[in-house]
Amino acid sequence: MNAFVARPFAVPSASMENTLRPGDRLVVNELAYAFGGHVQRGDVVVFDGTGSFLPYAAEPSGVSRLLERVGLDSGGDSVYVKRVIGVGGDRVTCCGSDGRIRVNGKPLDETGYLAPGDAPSQVPFDVLVPAGRLWLMGDHRSDSSDSRDHLGEPGGGFVPESRVIGRAQWVVFPFGRWASLARPRVFAAIGGTGDHGDQG
Repeated sequence: MNAFVARPFAVPSASMENTLRPGDRLVVNELAYAFGGHVQRGDVVVFDGTGSFLPYAAEPSGVSRLLERVGLDSGGDSVYVKRVIGVGGDRVTCCGSDGRIRVNGKPLDETGYLAPGDAPSQVPFDVLVPAGRLWLMGDHRSDSSDSRDHLGEPGGGFVPESRVIGRAQWVVFPFGRWASLARPRVFAAIGGTGDHGDQG
């Protein structure tokens, strides 16, 4: 059984700017979705992209796993941090005549977290998120490899909810960037929780 409820994580890239910057240290709440809870739209999550963003590969060594646990490693090349845009049962489209992403037909006002100067997406898409899967995107859309980049691959860019390690809850370093990562209110307007269904 996992004895950790909060895991340190080092942000490895600029894909979540300006919400997160390279080198930021996060505290990831590993119990955020325990006991029947589910990932919610708008959450910033840390997840294992093996089998979705990356092909299946050999398990990391014991030393690599130890470094990940104590926060001295970003989790290796298979661990990512992204924002949840759609959950199981959602239809996510880009982009409408107003240039916005829509979730179940409702436009998202992403100005609160989208990187300044970025469009919601330069890649058009229209996806129905399968049950137990997630559609994930970086906040720095022009510098993020995310669900959009895997549309034509097996799995379609959807990440199994069971691959989520936890919710990124706080930025704790550098000290001047200490902040809580709250779920943006814009997602509350969508209503419902999607169809989480099978967690496979």
